[in-house]
Amino acid sequence: MQIKRVGVIGGGQLAWMMATPAKALGIELVVQTPSPDDPAVAIATDTIIAPIDNADATKELARRCDIITFENEFVDLAALFPLAESGVCFRPRLEALSPLLDKYHQRCYLEKLGIPQPQFEIPSSYTRLNFPVVLKTRRHGYDGQGTFIIKDLATLQHKLSTSHQSSEVLLEEFIPFERELAVIVARAVNGDVVTFPIVETQQENQVCRHVIAPAEISSGIAQEIEAIAHTLMKSLQAVGVFGIELFLTPDKVLVNEIAPRTHNSGHFTIDACATSQFEQHLRAVCDLPLGHADLTCSGAVMVNLLGYEHAQDDYLDKRMRISRVPHTHVHWYGKQESRPGRKLGHVTVLLDERNPQVAQAIAQKIESLWYPE
Repeated sequence: MQIKRVGVIGGGQLAWMMATPAKALGIELVVQTPSPDDPAVAIATDTIIAPIDNADATKELARRCDIITFENEFVDLAALFPLAESGVCFRPRLEALSPLLDKYHQRCYLEKLGIPQPQFEIPSSYTRLNFPVVLKTRRHGYDGQGTFIIKDLATLQHKLSTSHQSSEVLLEEFIPFERELAVIVARAVNGDVVTFPIVETQQENQVCRHVIAPAEISSGIAQEIEAIAHTLMKSLQAVGVFGIELFLTPDKVLVNEIAPRTHNSGHFTIDACATSQFEQHLRAVCDLPLGHADLTCSGAVMVNLLGYEHAQDDYLDKRMRISRVPHTHVHWYGKQESRPGRKLGHVTVLLDERNPQVAQAIAQKIESLWYPE
């Protein structure tokens, strides 16, 4: 089957960034999203304005396209399974998403595969883990939302009694990592797997501030991470692009979280790789050959442009100043409103050399031009 129309559940910037490769591949995008102001509405061939978890809207989406893929994971899987049973083609398949959307189920699945990760448990009146511990909501947490570092039992009990049911959260071992890493991996319908260069991510309040590609790691660590990515995608029989976040400690690599979609840590691929993560995702779900994922430059820095105020502003002056930095590519998502922590755009700077100090200095320069003093 030649796939010409791809339905996308979700209309944020991840769907928006599929537009350019979709056009190049001769693919039309049909988007299901809650608001007519969402970024992908502007680029979609057709749009269904409806909540992400509205299965009736997804049934209509299926009628208008050849296959359906996902921009985010805020879906109601139970409501989608009857559509899959009736012949609707989801890529990745719903069975690949099922063990990942709930963070506790994700931990249990990784444990079954023998993939290294932090210790975890469902909270009760006590914990076997040593404090501090990490408390996470099991569903719908992203960009640091729903993640809390808890330093003692009294604080944990208070948090659970005032804001969370124990069935809605999980506890994880706090990892004193040296660095945070990430890798984007794609799997095709025929089982081919391609990994992109492993990157270092730098977070603030659990929100990614910038990404350095490639990460300065040993070949042994790189091979271990690539093996984890291959094991996961093969086990899930997943089709599409997934993002894997990891902790690097002095003696091991641990998986932090898995995102079953394109991922913020892979935005650098648009300007710095032979194939972007967004083109790769479309190639995978449309049963086209996967592209090469190699860097086309020595390295790259990606900086998120995060909101720092409540405002309606396109920040054009700041974007113009950033664009004057050599080898810079500014991507603005066209969101109507800024609020603290909201991802409004990103900047990729291509590097002439692999030098972590230079990369850090460039990231700091971009941030100094974006954030108020």
